[in-house]
Amino acid sequence: MNAKEIVNKFEDVTNHYLHELEGFTMEQLLQKPNDEEWSIGQMYLHLIQSARYMQLGSIEKCRQGGPAVSEAGTEKSEIGQAVFAQGSLPPVRVKVPASPEYTPAQPESKEQLRDGLIHVLTQMKELEPILGEIPAHHTVAHPAFGLLTAKEWFVVIEMHYRHHLLQLNRLKG
Repeated sequence: MNAKEIVNKFEDVTNHYLHELEGFTMEQLLQKPNDEEWSIGQMYLHLIQSARYMQLGSIEKCRQGGPAVSEAGTEKSEIGQAVFAQGSLPPVRVKVPASPEYTPAQPESKEQLRDGLIHVLTQMKELEPILGEIPAHHTVAHPAFGLLTAKEWFVVIEMHYRHHLLQLNRLKG
């Protein structure tokens, strides 16, 4: 799949999230099923923040090169190989312990979420034409998938958004 197709798929899934967002009240966005789970609003912030700070940040590191980048190869972990062969994250719930670094705060407003989704989409559209210029031997490690190229990080953003549709449907009840 080329970068243009990835952006088109990402735009579709982003538009789905934006459409869903319009139907929620702020109270619904903040409601947590229990103390262990995130609210719908926290899930939206997770998508936005992980795209902006981890995934797009890793693409930028690949683009710039430097100390955060491995030029030793593009070795993915077994999990990473499976995810990319399948073209999606496995449909399983990932549980991580609550922590200030990982657990998103509750959103302040629907506008914050809307603006964040649109910002990530805009960044993806801006990156698409230059993605092919980023050296494929520049890789940045993903915590589970191993070393990823800029294009692979780009794909991960779309896969991650698609993966969380399962959580959104579950949280909507």
